[in-house]
Amino acid sequence: MRRWFIWWLLAVSLAAAWPTQAVTGRVIKVLPQFLDLKGRNSLTPSLHERDTYQANLRDHTNLCSGMRFNVQWKAKGHAGAPVKLRVELRGVARGDFPRELVLEQPAEPRGRFSHWAELDLVGEQYKSFGRVTAWRVTLWEGTRLLGEQKSFLW
Repeated sequence: MRRWFIWWLLAVSLAAAWPTQAVTGRVIKVLPQFLDLKGRNSLTPSLHERDTYQANLRDHTNLCSGMRFNVQWKAKGHAGAPVKLRVELRGVARGDFPRELVLEQPAEPRGRFSHWAELDLVGEQYKSFGRVTAWRVTLWEGTRLLGEQKSFLW
């Protein structure tokens, strides 16, 4: 009986000291989309119709009320610090430097499948920022970069 207790105690102490897997993650896809005055990115669920509507909104900026960044991301493991998605935007230059803005949203790593998140730039913030010329989406665990996607002009 005493031998089993010693083995059990040894197994429990080894299990407690076993290193846990750190969070690994990546940003899989980013879909920047314009929103119309009613907050829609498409009139129908059709992907072809959505692309046509997005081209129309891109050409007629007076019909836009904002932008939405649909981000597909994946993270697995045990987080030691909060995990967050960050969208960094650069706009048309006014003066010497381009305008910059950061949108952040907490992300909860769960399961082994990917997840979608929406980060919106709408309303007065969209109007005052102006036209977005470049963007970068990053996935962070505390201060550690897990993954990123960026536009061509970043």
